[in-house]
Amino acid sequence: MKQYIGTKIIQAEPAYRVDGEVFVKANIVPCGVHTEDGYKVVYPDGYESWSPKDVFEAAYRETSGMNFGLAIEAAKIGKKIARAGWNGKNQYVELGHDFSYTAPGDIPVRPVQHLDIDSQALVFVGTRGRQVGWLASQADMLADDWMIVE
Repeated sequence: MKQYIGTKIIQAEPAYRVDGEVFVKANIVPCGVHTEDGYKVVYPDGYESWSPKDVFEAAYRETSGMNFGLAIEAAKIGKKIARAGWNGKNQYVELGHDFSYTAPGDIPVRPVQHLDIDSQALVFVGTRGRQVGWLASQADMLADDWMIVE
């Protein structure tokens, strides 16, 4: 059997399950009943589910403390990412597409194609504009303070 790994962004909150019914932890659960600890999960398409606590916590991390790999996966699905420790206001990284440029002799080249990455690159957006082809530092790649920004 093959192994699989997945990345998706979901919404979740701590919950109990009692006889197949899910109660968020803010609600009162009747005394004397067997409860299972876990999470109520809402997927991007609106589907709601329940996950046992240990399974959920092994598979998901909050988007406010991601490692670099999860941050890159978020950028690949269109999210803007940033480090919590960055000093500049409104600085973030996003995945850019369909780049073009002007070659010598004012010849427009649109879009630039590359066999391995097509026409996309990480773009740093900061106080001085956009930097196409942003490269992460060793500190950025090893940090666990990446987050999704709106």
